[in-house]
Amino acid sequence: MRIGELAGVAGITPRAVRHYHRIGLLPEPPRHPNGYRSYSLRDAVALARIRRLVELGLSLDEVRDVIADDAGRELAEVLAELDADLARQEEAIRQRRARLARLLRQVEEGGRLPAEAPVSPALTTLFDEMARVSARLPGPEPAMAAKERELLALLETAAPDGADRGWLDGLMGALGSDPEAVARAYEVYARFDELAQVPEDDPRVEATARAVVDFLPPEIITHMVPAGEWEPETAGDGFAAALFADLAPAQAAAVRGAIRLLQERVR
Repeated sequence: MRIGELAGVAGITPRAVRHYHRIGLLPEPPRHPNGYRSYSLRDAVALARIRRLVELGLSLDEVRDVIADDAGRELAEVLAELDADLARQEEAIRQRRARLARLLRQVEEGGRLPAEAPVSPALTTLFDEMARVSARLPGPEPAMAAKERELLALLETAAPDGADRGWLDGLMGALGSDPEAVARAYEVYARFDELAQVPEDDPRVEATARAVVDFLPPEIITHMVPAGEWEPETAGDGFAAALFADLAPAQAAAVRGAIRLLQERVR
């Protein structure tokens, strides 16, 4: 058989056959004087087995190991690992579909998905409560409230379940379970909005810093204070620096002041 005929029998392409030759997966028969290769029935049988193993989900390296093991022990081990991997993928897909179902149900029930969606159920609950509080405000929602939602979604994504996120879970739990706490948070957001166009030495900066500290639930304060003698003025060029750069100068000063007050409180 020529290479095209071999590929046709096995149901693959001649290009795939040549690739298997290059990586040593399928032995390459010697060429005849005319330059053509001639393949036997055994080549077709071997190629068909390669195709079956690939369709099971094995990588080409795994296929090579299986073919090299005459007793079939390698195949049993590889199939067991593949089955376990597929089980993990099925569980991941199940969880993803459950999240999608919650989002779709929220839309069907007339709810409004937050602009930051998709987020966790806990954060969705908190954002829903923020929307209800915002709808009762006499004026527009404070810009800092929108920044807070963006930041919470970012931090949740960066610290998935299983990571050290005690302060984040505590904050979401405290806000999501207490509508009055969300209303108090909006008072703090309004204070931050007032700082957007004022100098850093405005007396409202210190008042806002104290309002932040007074608002935070005591049980999560220890989780939020940076370890060691961290100076907010020397944030470097990492995440903290990017966070401060996204705020107006007086707003950043209020955040730094709140951090200093929190450090003093836990000493």
